[in-house]
Amino acid sequence: MQLGVIGLGRMGGNIVRRLMRAGHECVVYDRDPKPGQALAADGALLAADLRDMVAKLKAPRAIWVMLPAGKITEATLAELAGLVEAGDTLIDGGNAFWKDDVRRGKELAAKGIHYMDIGTSGGVHGLERGYCLMIGGDKEAFDRLESIFRALAPGKGEIEPTKHREGRNPTSEQGYLHCGPTGSGHFVKMIHNGIEYGMMQAFAEGFDLLRNASAKEGLPAEYGFDFDVAEIAEVWRRGSVVTSWLLDLTAEALAADEELSSYTGNVSDSGEGRWTVDAAVETATPAEVLTSALFARFRSRVDHTFGEKILSAMRAGFGGHVEPKKQG
Repeated sequence: MQLGVIGLGRMGGNIVRRLMRAGHECVVYDRDPKPGQALAADGALLAADLRDMVAKLKAPRAIWVMLPAGKITEATLAELAGLVEAGDTLIDGGNAFWKDDVRRGKELAAKGIHYMDIGTSGGVHGLERGYCLMIGGDKEAFDRLESIFRALAPGKGEIEPTKHREGRNPTSEQGYLHCGPTGSGHFVKMIHNGIEYGMMQAFAEGFDLLRNASAKEGLPAEYGFDFDVAEIAEVWRRGSVVTSWLLDLTAEALAADEELSSYTGNVSDSGEGRWTVDAAVETATPAEVLTSALFARFRSRVDHTFGEKILSAMRAGFGGHVEPKKQG
């Protein structure tokens, strides 16, 4: 199947590579010509601009936009809306705000254009591991493009089957799910990232406690533990109930440098955590852990702890996120 992909950064480029490995044809474009040229050398068809991309795709077209949420995504989708035809499908695979998806979906539906919002999780490792896809939009577009989603998803892999799933949706076990109408995909991804904040904060605080349990001024005499936190992270990976990819990334970072000296602990947030807290307020749903985790990131920009370095190391590990540069 053909797919146009706009935005060839950390995730967009690897989405193209994974699809081409599965035999799909990709037409690609990025304002920076270098990643497009590299993908063209691997077999992608390079477009000169958005109009050229639309011309190179056969109807009914499908175009996946993988750009940062905000003005650049809005502008790109608006331009595409004026170039594609009724029956074509536009996809936002970035971390957009779900209410923007609802608005866009209505605007595009009036022109006969399908719109899909796809929450995409997998970070910089998605090429090999696959991407967990949380998909919103009409079922007709989902059914037509399902071979794309199947190729991007990780598949069952070696994960043990969940008991009592007889008769349930089989795509969830493959790593992709049609969550519902427009906006639902990014809503689910928003909550996913809110949970991620909470899990990361729990690890950060736990390792900070371990590191500070050594005997020092102000502590009771019985606090004389000199823990090797890298070894603790490693032993927890083996059979403990907190085993996870986030722990794997933490263990790897600590094994490389137990002091995490390359990190300051200034932790950014990319929007989904804030939107999650907004949704908790709007639905009057208690979300104490997720809210506290977000506010801990705000505090990290004023005063850093070893725990915040743990957060930075995890973010670098799964998403290639770098800390903001020092001001001044």
